Amino acid sequence: MNYQDFTKFARREASDVPDLEQPNAPSAMPEVPQQLLSRIFDHLKDEDKQQLLQHKVLPIAWLPHATLFAKRAGPTLHDGIVRPQAIIAEISTATYQRCIAKFLNTGLVEQATNGLRKQAPILSAHHRFNLQQSIVAAIIASSLLLIALFLPFVWLSNICNALFACLFSSVIVLRLLAIATPEPKRTNLPRLKTHHLPVFSVLVPVFKETSVLHQLIRSLQNLNYPLEKLDIKIIVEKNDVAMHNALATMALPSHFEILTVPHGKPQTKPRALNYALQFARGELVTIYDAEDIPDPMQLRIAASAFECQDPNIVCLQGELAFYNANENWLTRQFAVEYATLFRVILPCLAKLKLPLPLGGTSNHFKTKALRAIGGWDPYNVTEDADLGIRFARFGYGVATLPSTTHEEANTQIQNWIHQRSRWLKGFLQTWLVHMRHPISLLHEVGLFGFFVVQAATLGVVIAATFHPIFLGLTLYQLYQGTLTDLNASTLNITLNAIFLCNLLLGFGVATLSGILALQRKGMKNQFWVHASLPLYWLLMSIAGWKALWEFAWAPFHWNKTQHGISKFNRAP
Repeated sequence: MNYQDFTKFARREASDVPDLEQPNAPSAMPEVPQQLLSRIFDHLKDEDKQQLLQHKVLPIAWLPHATLFAKRAGPTLHDGIVRPQAIIAEISTATYQRCIAKFLNTGLVEQATNGLRKQAPILSAHHRFNLQQSIVAAIIASSLLLIALFLPFVWLSNICNALFACLFSSVIVLRLLAIATPEPKRTNLPRLKTHHLPVFSVLVPVFKETSVLHQLIRSLQNLNYPLEKLDIKIIVEKNDVAMHNALATMALPSHFEILTVPHGKPQTKPRALNYALQFARGELVTIYDAEDIPDPMQLRIAASAFECQDPNIVCLQGELAFYNANENWLTRQFAVEYATLFRVILPCLAKLKLPLPLGGTSNHFKTKALRAIGGWDPYNVTEDADLGIRFARFGYGVATLPSTTHEEANTQIQNWIHQRSRWLKGFLQTWLVHMRHPISLLHEVGLFGFFVVQAATLGVVIAATFHPIFLGLTLYQLYQGTLTDLNASTLNITLNAIFLCNLLLGFGVATLSGILALQRKGMKNQFWVHASLPLYWLLMSIAGWKALWEFAWAPFHWNKTQHGISKFNRAP
């Protein structure tokens, strides 16, 4: 069929339904001729491209009283955006994919990689420091060097002790605040009827995850949500041949779509998510990792929770837990840490409407708000924490969701260190991004919000990295008797007292918050797990130093966490 014939066909179909109210669609739709597609794409507006990506419909004929469309072969996904009577042709799946690759991928990749950087450069981690930060860092480094060269060493020691004591104290105060805040009551949410449920997009980035692929697909298929309103995107990097081959052997349901992310730098999870977000057709969107086993009712719970929340709440953070928490000492420590975060700290921040650093999975968003603030930062390797703070800066609220997603806790120390160093590096990136203009941050999130940002980012990095060093120095000073020397200067006595209190309170508050978190979850407290916390913090310090090294030499490198290594793999 040439262009003239196709135009005649389009006009004939339009004349059959002049008001587009009579459903007279042909029984067998013709396929849009390949030679017409480039001409059609030359006329596409941004909203046309958006419909093509999200709803798989393409305008092919513009008539005086109507626009006619072709749809991608397969189930209709237009959700009422286009009336069925206006669809008069089809595009094969292979042709659809070729069109995306040929005509749109350059723009999609650019948006995924540099959209936030162009929209709000000050909020992108593409540059580690801005000019003001570089000047301040140079002044501080020069001052410390001059003090070290020309003044007694005790001066430098006291200044460093005071700075680190403030950051250690911020983490302690944050935990004390969380402990003192009563646990929010979990109210019964109304169950929305199926026809009231919004379309929900599920983004699942996978990279070298063949070991857990079958578990992942089963978990996603178990989601209790109307299939016609479920939009699942499996996001695969172009160079991940093993994943492509594994997925090719699987017969996925029609509400699954495999998206291939074109090769490019940085190759990070947030870049892949940004690419897929442009295809998401849901009013709501959520993220699951490859090893996740979400509560099958979680999407329904999230949709109901959004209906009950203030309209300003644009994100709900689900609880993360581990199905192999009791596998070994490391997984037990990790489980206590996660329980503390998701049952004590985050509920407190949400209740007090303070900035909430998100977890990397099971966070449910209003898609429109997520796009409005620029999506994820592909240059930040802890994109979740950054996004939570950015929501607060834009005036949006984040709440917690009473639904649990189970994950696999790291069972191997080296694998754990790789993962934790990436997190700590990302916290440092996040702090630098949001502290480029401290006064603006203070104005946008308030005094207590400003404090939370310091404690939850830089405070965590410094405490994790330097705590064992200062613990060793403290123990040495106790052994030498200098820590309890009452004949020392008033400044030294004061700093020593502060540091000793930080040390004792740090262990005490961490232990207390862990005990409280396990009680709230109904889990058994084991004394030896809490007593061995200093060993866990020693591992944290190793990860912290690795993070600082990578921040200097490989800021965008993504340390891949290996999954599927637990002997307690749990089938959904």
